Amino acid sequence: MRFERREHPSRALTLLAPVGAILAALIVAGVLIAIAGANPFRAYALILNGAFGSRLGISETLTRTTPLILTGLAAAVAFRARLWNIGGEGQFYLGAIAVAALGMIPAIAAIPAPIAITLCCIAGAVAGMVLLLVPLGLRLRFGVDEVVTTLLLNFVALLFVSLMIEGAMKDPLAFGWPQSVPVPDNTLLATLIPRTRLHAGLLIALAMAVLVWFVQARSVFGMRARAAGLNPRAAAFAGVPLGRTLIGVACLSGGLAGLAGAIEVMGVKGYVTTDLSPNYGYSGIVIAMLANLNPLGVIFAALFTAVMFVGADSMSRALSIPSYIADVTVALSLLTMLVAIFLAQYRIRR
Repeated sequence: MRFERREHPSRALTLLAPVGAILAALIVAGVLIAIAGANPFRAYALILNGAFGSRLGISETLTRTTPLILTGLAAAVAFRARLWNIGGEGQFYLGAIAVAALGMIPAIAAIPAPIAITLCCIAGAVAGMVLLLVPLGLRLRFGVDEVVTTLLLNFVALLFVSLMIEGAMKDPLAFGWPQSVPVPDNTLLATLIPRTRLHAGLLIALAMAVLVWFVQARSVFGMRARAAGLNPRAAAFAGVPLGRTLIGVACLSGGLAGLAGAIEVMGVKGYVTTDLSPNYGYSGIVIAMLANLNPLGVIFAALFTAVMFVGADSMSRALSIPSYIADVTVALSLLTMLVAIFLAQYRIRR
């Protein structure tokens, strides 16, 4: 038995790979649920009911989907160009603290809300860009592996945020709780559904997914980024400026992750804490792989991940099963997706 690379992988096989990966992950997770003493079908029904069975469940699912779309896009953009950005978590937090810092400027509270929100989004995106441009510069100049540098910068960024909210940016009215000063009211995003946390950041995330798809599919920059990811040496021989292309990719990827942190502050919290992200940056890597690095597929992969996280809470309460089964299912989805991608690119021969 041997593996033979497919010269032209079928489009149907490529599109069905994520579906098969998710089904395989659900089957394996179902076995674990059965071992825990519960009915897997009832568990999954409770997950769906918890995520979509009420107005609160739907709003919470879509609220959780919003940052996952942006961090998933950040990973997908970088990975397609073979820029291994593992630092989405740090870029998320740096984008969030940039918004809080901008909100402390008295002039921001005096300008119209659309301008203030735009400035905050730009500040968050720029902060995320800077944090990714540093590892890229080390890679281009000294050949340093960006997997290591971006991963370690996550901890540096989180410690920096902790330093700021415990010191210069600490809210004096928080009764000693470590959180930043709240952002001005004119920087808060509008609520889409009354009496819920669902905010206009969802529309921004969806718009960014469409925009990234358009850039990758219909622009010269997108073509160069794909070429750099497929074969850097051939792309350079064809005249693609690899350095400038990767800098553009880093700006887009880091900017999306930083924008996710900015939107989370402006739409949900209103201030920054060290538990602002339940691993949105790391989940973005799983989402990008589930979407097969397709920007539009990121939307559905992020929704699936949000459904598992939100619905697992109600399932856990009903069946007395740890809610960590959601994390297990998402992790299994990544593993099965890697297998599905391999089988879509290779066939088994005797």
